[in-house]
Amino acid sequence: MAKGINTTLQSVLDTKKDDFNSKAPEEIKTIYDAGFRAVEYSGVVKHAKHIGDIAPDFKLKNALNKDVTLHEYLKKGPIVLTWYRGGWCPYCNLTLQRLQQELSNFQAEGANLLALTPELPDKSMNTTEKHELKFEVLSDVGNEVGKTYGIIYKLTDDVANHYQNNFDLHGFNGDESNELPLAATYVINQDGKITYEFLEVDYRKRAEPADIVNALKALK
Repeated sequence: MAKGINTTLQSVLDTKKDDFNSKAPEEIKTIYDAGFRAVEYSGVVKHAKHIGDIAPDFKLKNALNKDVTLHEYLKKGPIVLTWYRGGWCPYCNLTLQRLQQELSNFQAEGANLLALTPELPDKSMNTTEKHELKFEVLSDVGNEVGKTYGIIYKLTDDVANHYQNNFDLHGFNGDESNELPLAATYVINQDGKITYEFLEVDYRKRAEPADIVNALKALK
């Protein structure tokens, strides 16, 4: 755990979830619960890339509109590859903040962090945020890379309508597919092989940074 951080990421996310559950209307909670079940029944976790698979290469634009490729980054060291749904997702924002705090621990193991989002580049974060983050935020428009990793699922109509009415999901992503990535995190070694996976249908659960560090240590 990073210096000065005394709580797990999951405990922070659970606090957010408990706050939501204490305030949200029962109708919304029912819609979300049905959404989680639909993702589970879709089989997306089973069909995703897993430990031992070769990570598909990609080239995407970062928050400053520069090309970033997986294979070029792998020349520098192992990669922590993670997806987040968007800046509109409070659980994603809490996770990104913690990853920023934990980044030095990943770097101490020689690793770099790449975070992918289906949001359009101009929607992913504001200019100040782009310059403050010390890791790459890449726009996977249309979830094209996410699809090669097998982690993309379609929202139920009820959840999609709720998102669209509340914050304009289509505007953030630039399409009307109503598709999002799992809360997925991989560690990829310099040979391009996946050596750690975190695949979860519930976006309120995320890879624990300490587990990521342990996975990186195991590469040595």
